[in-house]
Amino acid sequence: MSKLSGYTRPQAQELTSRLLEPRRFIQVVAGARQVGKTTLAGQAARQAGLPTRYASADEPTLRGVQWIEQQWEAARSLTDAADTDGALLVLDEVQKVTGWSETVKHLWDADTRTGRPLKVVLLGSAPLLVERGLSESLAGRFEMVRLPHWSLTEMQQAFGWSLEHYLFYGAYPGAAPLIRQPVRWARYVRDALIEPVISRDVLLLSRVDKPALLRRLLELSCAYSGQILSYTKMLGQLQDAGNATTLAHYLDLLSGAGLVTGLQKYAGCIARRRASSPKLQVFNTALITAQAGMTLRQARQDRAFWGRLVESAVGAHLANAAAVGECQAYYWRERNREVDFVVRAGNSLVAIEVKSGRAVDTLAGMAAFSEAFRPTRKLLVGGDGIDLEAFLLKPVGDWLKA
Repeated sequence: MSKLSGYTRPQAQELTSRLLEPRRFIQVVAGARQVGKTTLAGQAARQAGLPTRYASADEPTLRGVQWIEQQWEAARSLTDAADTDGALLVLDEVQKVTGWSETVKHLWDADTRTGRPLKVVLLGSAPLLVERGLSESLAGRFEMVRLPHWSLTEMQQAFGWSLEHYLFYGAYPGAAPLIRQPVRWARYVRDALIEPVISRDVLLLSRVDKPALLRRLLELSCAYSGQILSYTKMLGQLQDAGNATTLAHYLDLLSGAGLVTGLQKYAGCIARRRASSPKLQVFNTALITAQAGMTLRQARQDRAFWGRLVESAVGAHLANAAAVGECQAYYWRERNREVDFVVRAGNSLVAIEVKSGRAVDTLAGMAAFSEAFRPTRKLLVGGDGIDLEAFLLKPVGDWLKA
């Protein structure tokens, strides 16, 4: 297991604490590729002091359930030779094994009956596929640790990044050492981060009848991040686009893989939310800049592009919080009035407007939204409002407090 910059994500302590408890649940760590799942598991294992068996199913071809059984038996041997705290088995990219959840259930239940203290951590980079297997076979047997993309706080602590670095280079820790070579950095993000997600997570594990369309949809979503785009307009931008249902399905797959998502319009009626045009939103601004062909200096000089990066960074901050279950994120628009983001958690409803410059704006959209929905908080980020860096440095939950 690799070690990255000596930085420990906050979730590592949570996982360590669970591993030190008596054996109760399978621990499942789910998140997009390159957010540090393997590193996190390694840090937690070392902190817990458990003998560990690590194995990965991340191969070009799918493994069978026999592979899980072989790894489990090896871990059982470690457990039987260990003290009363037992040992740890870490299975990486487990969702790539056909029938993995049924096999894990069978082996876990067998060890539960015999009292063997083998502890298990499952890692998966396709959260939707992992959760599908958990709900089908492992109900009541697991706890989830969801890992979002890295925050500005984490990139500052691990790499000393400035706000500008974070906006342009995004939040892939594995790519951080390459930023002094922008062409190499962009190639790495495209070839070593984005392409494996498409070819080894989405296409290998989900039915995609038009793979070229899915790739073009990703490119379009990155190019239009921060913009509301109807499926009809998307069809006009894409060749051989099939229909709106196909595009919506492919956007869901890309969202489940932690690349881009389509925020729904906030409305009192759930049906109206689902029928709305999506606001395209990247989970990581590196997905925009790696495909834009610009340097940081060029991007900074292009006010429109930089403004889009600013709004996308705020959106990514919110979308990542929503992806791990901290809140729900939306946008709102009625005729020509719009609110950039709407965030809901429990009884809290927060309307957020993002300004990348200091231009005077009447914020007519905010006023109309306030009259219709009575939000608990209204935030202006950037411009004359809350400092952008201050907003990104705080967890989303802090901004939901009245």
